[in-house]
Amino acid sequence: MPDLSQPTRLRESLPVLLAALAFLCLAGGGALFLSALPEQAAQIWMIGASAVLIVLVFDILRALLQGRMGVDAIAALSIGVGLALGENLAAAIVAVMYAGGQLLESFAEGRARRDMTALLGRVSRTAMVYRGTNLESVAIEALKPQDRILVRKGEVVPVDGRLLAPSSVLDLSALTGESLPVSITLGAEVPSGATAVGDAFDLLVLRESKESTYAGIVRLVEQAQASRAPMARLADRYALFFLGITLLLAGGAWWWSGEATRPLAVLVVATPCPLILAVPVAVIAGMSRAASQGVLVKTAGALEALAAVTTVVVDKTGTVTSARPEVADVRAEVGFTVDQVLALAASLDQASSHVAAEALVRAATARGLALTLPQGVAEDAGRGLSGLVGERRVVLGGSGYVLSHLVAGEAFDRANVENGAAVVAVGIDGRAAGLVLLSDPLRHDAGDAIAGFRAEGIGRMVMASGDRTDVAEKAAATLGLDAVSGDLTPEGKVELIRRERDTGTVMMVGDGVNDAPALALADVGVAMGARGSAASSEAANVVLLADDLRRLPLACGIARRSRNIARQSAIAGLILSGGAMVFAAFGYLSPVQGALLQEVIDVAVILNALRALRG
Repeated sequence: MPDLSQPTRLRESLPVLLAALAFLCLAGGGALFLSALPEQAAQIWMIGASAVLIVLVFDILRALLQGRMGVDAIAALSIGVGLALGENLAAAIVAVMYAGGQLLESFAEGRARRDMTALLGRVSRTAMVYRGTNLESVAIEALKPQDRILVRKGEVVPVDGRLLAPSSVLDLSALTGESLPVSITLGAEVPSGATAVGDAFDLLVLRESKESTYAGIVRLVEQAQASRAPMARLADRYALFFLGITLLLAGGAWWWSGEATRPLAVLVVATPCPLILAVPVAVIAGMSRAASQGVLVKTAGALEALAAVTTVVVDKTGTVTSARPEVADVRAEVGFTVDQVLALAASLDQASSHVAAEALVRAATARGLALTLPQGVAEDAGRGLSGLVGERRVVLGGSGYVLSHLVAGEAFDRANVENGAAVVAVGIDGRAAGLVLLSDPLRHDAGDAIAGFRAEGIGRMVMASGDRTDVAEKAAATLGLDAVSGDLTPEGKVELIRRERDTGTVMMVGDGVNDAPALALADVGVAMGARGSAASSEAANVVLLADDLRRLPLACGIARRSRNIARQSAIAGLILSGGAMVFAAFGYLSPVQGALLQEVIDVAVILNALRALRG
C-alpha cells in the first residue's frame, strides 16, 4: 500500500509556513514602525506581502491552465496594487488575511482526512497460520482461502474469514463507526480490519488479503483523497461577474475622486475570502462528519448532490433485504432426520464462502448441533460442493448438481416447494437426504431508513429489482414505497434511473455487479459496503461502510446542513463585503481600515463554516 504520509505533510506544511511568514512580517514591521523606523517597517511588510503574492500568482496561473478563473485574482490584485502604491501595510494585512484563511482551510481538510484515513494505520502485515500442529508467522499476502489462522486478543483481523470458535467479541468501530463491541458466534463471517477484544480465536480464511473488506475500504479512501483536489469553489462560478463588479466600482471611485487610494481600499475590502474559503471549509467538514458516521463520500461534488436528492431508488436483494439468507425449513427424506441433514450440511458449509453457507451454519448452531470440520472439500463455484464430514460423504448445492453425485434413481420430494424458491439440496453417502429451504428477509433497519428519508423531505421512493416482480412488490408494499419494478436487467435499471432523473435528483442504492451501471448513471450512487461487488463500489460515489441503512438519511441531513452553512457563510460574507466596498468607494475607509474590516468579516464567516464539523 502506498505511503500517503509524505505528500500529506507537504500539503499541510505550505499553508503553515506561508501564514507564519506573513504574520511575522506584519508583526515585525509593526514593531519597527513603533520604534520610529517607518522605512524599515515598510520593507518588512513588503517582504511578507510579496511572498504571499508570488504563491497567489502561481495558484492563479495553475487554475487558468485548468480552464478555471477564480476570485483569488482580486486578492492578488489588491496586494499588487497596494505594493505598487506604497501602501505596504494594507498589502501586508491582506496577505495575512489570505494566508490565514488558507491555513484555516488546511485545518478543516486535515480534520476530514483524519476521519477518512483512521483506517490506514490499522493494516496487519503478518498472521499466525497453522502448518500441521505448529503455528508459523507469514505475510498476509501469503494467506490463501481455506488456511486456518490464529487471531490473538488485541490483534487486527488480517483477512476476511469464518469464525471457528464458539464465540468472539470484536471491535468494528474502524469499519462501521459502531462504538460498542459486537459478539459473534461460530460460523459467522469476520471482516478484516476488526479488532479482537475478546479471547483468541481460530479463523478459516475466505479471501486473499487483496480481496478482503479492509483492503477494499483502503482503496476507496485513497480514491476519495485524490478526488477532492482541486476543491470546487462556489465562488469560481461567479468569479468573472464578481471581478467585473469590483473593478467597475474601483474604477468609478478613482474617476470620481482622482485619489489612487480609494480604488485600493475597494480592492482590499473586496478580497472575497468568505467565498474562497468558507464554502470549501463547510463542504470538507461535511465530508468529515459523514465519514465519522460510516458513510464515505468520495468527492465534494457528491456531497452537493447528496444534499439535493429528491428521489431514492433502492435495489432489493442485499440492499433492503439482508442478503443473508435464513433457513426457513428443513425437509428430510425417508431414512434421515432433520437434525442429521442440517448438521452434516452445515459442517460441510464451514468450508464455503457462498452466501447460503453462513445461513446453514448459523441455523445448526442455533439448534445446538455439533459441527465437524470437513476434509477433502471440492467446490464447483455457483453450483455446489462435496467433501467428507467424519466418515460420511456429503454433497450439497442445486438439485441438479447434487443428483449428478448420487446413485441412479435417487430423487427429492419437492411437494409444496414454490417455483423459484431458494433451495439447497443435500445428498449423504450417495442418497438424496433432504432439502433446506431459505428465505431472504427484509433488513431490520430498512423500515427506519425509509422513514428517515421521508423525514429528510425526500418525496419519492422506488424499488428496482432483478428479482421476480411479485416478490419485489411484496417487499415494496411492506416498506411503503411509491413504485416498484421487478425482473429488471442491468439495462432495465439504467433506463429506470434515466426516467427518474427527468423529474429530480436521484440517489441509487445497490450492492451487486448488476447495479454498477445504474450507480454510475445516478446523480448519487451508493454502494453497500466496500466488500462484495468491487464494481459497485468503484461505480458509486458514496460508499456505506457501516452495515446500517439508517446512516444514509443521516448523511443526507449532514450534506444539507453543510450546504446551508456554506450558503449562509457565502451570502453573509458577500453582503458585508459589498457594503464595505461602497463605503470604501466614497472614501469612508482607508486601505488599512478596509483590510482590517475584511479580516473581521473573514474570521466571522469561516468560524460559521466550521460549525459543519459539529453534529
